Amino acid sequence: MLQAKKGKKGPGEKGKGVGKGAGRMNGHHQENGMENVMLFEVVRLGKSAMQSVVDDWIESYKYDRDVALLDLINFFIQCSGCKGVVTGEMFRNMQNSEIIRKMTEEFDEDSGDYPLTMAGPQWKKFKSSFCEFIGVLVRQCQYSIIYDEYMMDTVISLLTGLSDSQVRAFRHTSTLAAMKLMTALVNVALNLSINMDNTQRQYEAERNKMIGKRANDRLELLLQKRKELQENQDEIENMMNAIFKGVFVHRYRDAIAEIRAICIEEIGVWMKMYSDAFLNDSYLKYVGWTMHDKQGEVRLKCLTALQGLYYNRELNAKLELFTSRFKDRIVSMTLDKEYDVAVQAIKLLTLVLQYVSDEVLTAEDCESVYHLVYSAHRPVAVAAGEFLFKKLFSHRDPEDDSMPKRRGRQSVNANLIKTTVFFFLESELHEHAAYLVDSMWDCAGEILKDWECMISLLLDEPLPGEEALTDRQETALIEIVLCTIRQAAECHPPVGRGTGKRVLTAKEKKTQLDDRTRMTELFAISLPALLAKYSVDAEKVTNLLQLPQFFDLEIYTTGRLEKHLDSLLRQIREIVEKHTDTDVLEACSKTYHSLCNEEFTIFNRVDIARSQLLDEQVDKFNRLLEDFLQEGEDPDEDDAYQVLSTLKRITAFHNAHDLSKWDLFTSNYKLLNTGIENGDMPEQIVIHALQCTHYVILWSLAKVSEGTSKKEDMLTLRKQMRAFCLMCQRYLTSVNTAVKEQAFTILCDLLLIFSHQIISGGREALEPLVYTPDESLQSDLLNFILDHVFIDQDEDSNSTDGQQDDEAGKIEALHKRRNLLAAYCKLIIYNVVEINTGADIFKQYMRYYNDYGDIIKETMSKTRQIDKIQCAKTLILSLQQLFNEMLSDLGPSFDRSSSAFCGIKELARRFSLTFGLDQLKTREAIAMLHKDGIEFAFKEPNPQGEGHPPLNLAFLDILSEFSSKLMRQDKRTVHMYLERFMTFQMALQREDCWLPLISYRNSLQAGGDDDTMSVVSGISSRGSSVRSKKAKPATGKRKLPEVDTSQKSNQQSIREQSMQTPIMMPSPHLTSTIMREPKRLRPEESYMGVYTMTPDQQHTQVTWMLAQRQQQEEVARQQQERAMNYAKLRSNLQHAIRRGTGLMEDDEEPIVEDVMMSSEGRIEDLNEGMDFDTMDIDLPPSKNRRERSELKPDFFDPASIMDESVLGVPMF
Repeated sequence: MLQAKKGKKGPGEKGKGVGKGAGRMNGHHQENGMENVMLFEVVRLGKSAMQSVVDDWIESYKYDRDVALLDLINFFIQCSGCKGVVTGEMFRNMQNSEIIRKMTEEFDEDSGDYPLTMAGPQWKKFKSSFCEFIGVLVRQCQYSIIYDEYMMDTVISLLTGLSDSQVRAFRHTSTLAAMKLMTALVNVALNLSINMDNTQRQYEAERNKMIGKRANDRLELLLQKRKELQENQDEIENMMNAIFKGVFVHRYRDAIAEIRAICIEEIGVWMKMYSDAFLNDSYLKYVGWTMHDKQGEVRLKCLTALQGLYYNRELNAKLELFTSRFKDRIVSMTLDKEYDVAVQAIKLLTLVLQYVSDEVLTAEDCESVYHLVYSAHRPVAVAAGEFLFKKLFSHRDPEDDSMPKRRGRQSVNANLIKTTVFFFLESELHEHAAYLVDSMWDCAGEILKDWECMISLLLDEPLPGEEALTDRQETALIEIVLCTIRQAAECHPPVGRGTGKRVLTAKEKKTQLDDRTRMTELFAISLPALLAKYSVDAEKVTNLLQLPQFFDLEIYTTGRLEKHLDSLLRQIREIVEKHTDTDVLEACSKTYHSLCNEEFTIFNRVDIARSQLLDEQVDKFNRLLEDFLQEGEDPDEDDAYQVLSTLKRITAFHNAHDLSKWDLFTSNYKLLNTGIENGDMPEQIVIHALQCTHYVILWSLAKVSEGTSKKEDMLTLRKQMRAFCLMCQRYLTSVNTAVKEQAFTILCDLLLIFSHQIISGGREALEPLVYTPDESLQSDLLNFILDHVFIDQDEDSNSTDGQQDDEAGKIEALHKRRNLLAAYCKLIIYNVVEINTGADIFKQYMRYYNDYGDIIKETMSKTRQIDKIQCAKTLILSLQQLFNEMLSDLGPSFDRSSSAFCGIKELARRFSLTFGLDQLKTREAIAMLHKDGIEFAFKEPNPQGEGHPPLNLAFLDILSEFSSKLMRQDKRTVHMYLERFMTFQMALQREDCWLPLISYRNSLQAGGDDDTMSVVSGISSRGSSVRSKKAKPATGKRKLPEVDTSQKSNQQSIREQSMQTPIMMPSPHLTSTIMREPKRLRPEESYMGVYTMTPDQQHTQVTWMLAQRQQQEEVARQQQERAMNYAKLRSNLQHAIRRGTGLMEDDEEPIVEDVMMSSEGRIEDLNEGMDFDTMDIDLPPSKNRRERSELKPDFFDPASIMDESVLGVPMF
């Protein structure tokens, strides 16, 4: 009951108080309601000072506490979103449960929203204002009112009752209020405890004085004060115990995650605020259990609550038992599916590492966090990087800080950099150095940007007694150097981390410029020496050559470093002449491209060096090629190697540099032509010659596209491009797989580049360059895909170089095949090849779903956007091809339950799903698909005569998978088109061999004959009032697209034919509509633009029509029975409501949920077998307690929100 301890007043006082307030409340209810609304509105708007609001309420409470308390009760009711008002009469005469039930009945049932969940600016600050009000209320009442055994008891009793409600709004709001009330009381209790300690010290100090100096009256005052404080503390503990046992122990397991999160968040506050009372295993166990919650937001609150505890070293001793019990759970949460939870779990372990002890976490625990530095989710990786830094790098010798600053390999960071290298190598993820650097960038940026130390470790001799870096460690260090340079210069995470480049702040831009300047000054001098030292190591050189891409090239001039630039160019030239590795040569090419920037004064110097290098290489290639081709059929291996090496260098440079002035097309074309004629050209020479010629074509196109070239240049390009395409087509028949793959890839690129889209964007001048592949080329490309992509893994022996057993080799081969398929699918998507060629691709969708399903599905989606009808025809064509293949394998008398036929049917079902739910958008395409499918099914008559089904009739079983995508009115049209191919005898057949026809007809008739809606293309659809009384007019949301006049006239003529021919009538009921709604008098209209019919092809089917009429009468009878049953059910339901069935028992509105209810003893079940000393202060039994035992028992199973391991294992 709301007046839990009201009986403690004297009888006379009680009668007087009620008598005084009765008239006011009964006669002044509207005014009271207005005061209540004002309190709610003030808190909702959050504009007034909360203290003044609370002070006003306190004044009214002192004047008439019943009226003021009623205002406060209604305030909580309104904050829950309830429109009801608790009157004075209800307050005096009704039980707590009765009031709550009354408020539940007055709840707004139209919406599940309430203030705590409402969106919008006016509710943005409601929660914070609501919580602030409760805190200020307790703070202002802490010296007198909260001890009057009336106000707090009434509020706690109300909130406890509301927190047991089945209405989510009541439960959520009251739980939040109760938890904030508890937090405020904990603060009061803490202040009382401090005051008691101070009073006790003063008492002890006074008592220890000599008798002559001791003041007995002061001792008595201190003793009296201590007694009062103790009484107040006992009262506060009673209140806290009532809230904890009445609300927390039930609601921390609530069915709603937000409510559970509130409880855990607040208990964390209590333990941190008043650790002496709450920081013990009796309360920590709730946080430990809830770490297994199924909702991420609840687990997150557990971790943040624990972080506040572990951050304080003084509390570590009280957390030892909890840490030992739940450490494994915290470690496992670093792999939580919710990234926010994983981040906080790692941060919590970092605090354990930093403030508790290194020995708490085992090596296995740490290793489970270490590997997260390579996570694709950056916040997780950064948190793991900080953990790694604290674990490995924070232990410095005290002597290091006292010694003067040393540089190079003698600096303090030298050992830390070595540790980073060791960790990187031990992780065995060598290609992920960029992710390791990014993870540690925020916490270890000073170490990672000590490039001077890194250079010294690579170039300088080791100190006496110092162990030198191994070759593997040097390679790893160089890779880390490159990653740190890139991170400092670009200031954004590596690929796969982050959503894109963010805008840098002014401070970040300044840091970026400073770092770039410093790295350029250091490496401009040291890079030539590094290249000279590691010139023979391809991997090291490749990484070092990428460094100039991030330099500030202006420093070469301003810093007078030209001699170091000349030294760098000499080293690059030597590396080009020394290496044939593609990665090294491409790195040299990119370095020259970066240095050849016309904006800087060093351009001329670099351009001259580049031209000299290329002149030598091209002259050498032409000379070697001439000798090589003259050798005939038996070329010398050394000459072939020299040609290949030079061709590799030229190709690598042609990728980034325009070499058009050297006319490489002629020599490469001659080389390729000789390879076709002789057939014995080395594989790598052909591959690089194709690639180099491809670059020639692209550079010529770039020059022509600029508009500054001559007409002869365009004609030359056109001639060269077509000749090169023919050459690539000839190489598609090569015996070497690698050569065929290169020719195919280049062909797909060229066909896409020189397609009709080359003239888009105002480039009509390039129209002579448009190249459309002929049927021969399209056929060759498709055959290549079928022969080299849609193969089993074990068959791909050539692509994997005999490494079928090597998993990495298989993955690489699959990746290559996916690229080949994607290249061909682009040609389909951009209309370079005919869309119907995609049938051979689409039919592989099911068989190769795991390997290429995403590519094929995206291709289907794109082709549907281009041409819906053509895409549908392609899909049905792919099914027809599979059906024909099955017939050729199994014969015409195949079993329809065979795996082959079921596979085709399943593929059709998958195709059907790709059309989506909007039937209007795919209407024409689906109609055309059925038309082609019906024609195919009846295409091949049975050689045994008309009494036997057509050979392809079983295809109708496959086609029926698309019937659900037809609109109702179109089903009738398709059915009429089907009857065009049927004879009278076919309609009467019932043998198994005719089942596909029967099932297909049934799929077309389902939901079609009872349709009352008539739709004509070009006319707005009107909803049927028969199907739904709440149907909206068609002018509201959707209109059919308009069609031209010819289509309308065509449809009208078809409708006239259908009205003239009995067999083409949609259904017999159209002949008798006098008793139906007026709109049924209109003839059925449907989309028939894809069909053509003639009356002489139609036949009468009296038997079928009679069967149809019987079927319709049966359906009508069933519908009438269902309507009568529904009427009876509705009548019974209304009768039950009139009998007074309560909302709390049977109402199923969204705002009322079947949640777990509180019951006494549940916390005891959880604590069974545990010897905890929990604060337990007996409160006088209240009527509210008795009411609670009469409510529903708590059938809540903790396993529904927690893992099974939570309660099955002893907690401590």
